[in-house]
Amino acid sequence: MSRTKRQAAWLLIAIAVVAAAMIFGGRAMAPGGDETAPVAEQLPGNQQASESPEPSAEVLKEKSMEELVQAYHDLPLMDAHNHNAAGGKYRSMIPKWDESGVDRIVLFGAVSEPAAEATDETAWEAYQNNPDRFIPFTSGINLLEQAGLDKLRKNLERGYFGLGEIAAASQYSPALAQVEWKTEHPMDGILPEIYALCAEYQAPVLLHIDPLNGTPVSKLQEALAAYPDTTFILAHANVFNSPGNLEAWLEAYPNLYADFFAGFTVFNPESANVLEDFIPVIRKFPDRIVLSTDSGFGLSSEELAIEAMYRLIDKLDDSELAERIAYSNMNGLIERQPATRTQLEKIRGLGGEDDSGLDLATLSKREAGEWLIRNGKEG
Repeated sequence: MSRTKRQAAWLLIAIAVVAAAMIFGGRAMAPGGDETAPVAEQLPGNQQASESPEPSAEVLKEKSMEELVQAYHDLPLMDAHNHNAAGGKYRSMIPKWDESGVDRIVLFGAVSEPAAEATDETAWEAYQNNPDRFIPFTSGINLLEQAGLDKLRKNLERGYFGLGEIAAASQYSPALAQVEWKTEHPMDGILPEIYALCAEYQAPVLLHIDPLNGTPVSKLQEALAAYPDTTFILAHANVFNSPGNLEAWLEAYPNLYADFFAGFTVFNPESANVLEDFIPVIRKFPDRIVLSTDSGFGLSSEELAIEAMYRLIDKLDDSELAERIAYSNMNGLIERQPATRTQLEKIRGLGGEDDSGLDLATLSKREAGEWLIRNGKEG
């Protein structure tokens, strides 16, 4: 072999040795020393490197819905904003809620229009048939006339647990921009009187507001400051809104809760954010975030909205925080409401004072309603 050929052979051997060292060191290096993709992904047959192997694509993939449900099957889950009283859709959703581990649903139907009076009754029917699962809200309230205030008092006395969703402002929503009973902004119509009434009953009010800027937001801030004893829930607070805005509002107003529609952020391509963008805000305000599906509005299915709730829970990686936003925060707003005068009168009329397990002085609205249902009288 000539000297030139021997030099060429040794050069090839040297290159092979260096290449082997790179491969079995676990990572390939790009020019300039920057790391590129794991070598294991570049090897034929996806062979694994012998030291410090990187996770395979299979390991790195997102959990399936079935895996998420299994992982969090012991976590109570409440949907804090659901329209399935409309058309009685809640009936067909029950098997799907069972399969996906949704335990309780804040239920209403149409919003701020005459059709909502009928869907309020459907939500009430669902509650009467299954008070452990359904929490009825009333949304069939005329926000522009005094009669709406009278109707709201009647419904809260009857046993509804909150007001909403109501259209406190809507310019762009395809569902609400044209509804008959909407207001122009959150201090329009009889809304100030409504806020005071909700404070009297300790019942939250779930507000739809779009856009989340300009006059609608300045008037929301005015309402939050003027009615500090009223609990306001900003519906789908992450939709077309920034984490910075949400953080600033929650910081300034302790009576504001955020309804987080994870399905929009995860599955709607119009979202400018991802879930990770909102996690610092959720960690900062762990007691004032509630999860919802909005019945999958804008998505191909409601099941995707449920999946997105689980994906947020999974990304939190904090079981205590997950339990709060998934259940306890909204449940606390329900449990704190006292029994109404109407409920107590019905209980007394049915001999409830003789029930040794019933303390009428401390009875909650939820306890009163369930007692009336058990005893054959609507809550």
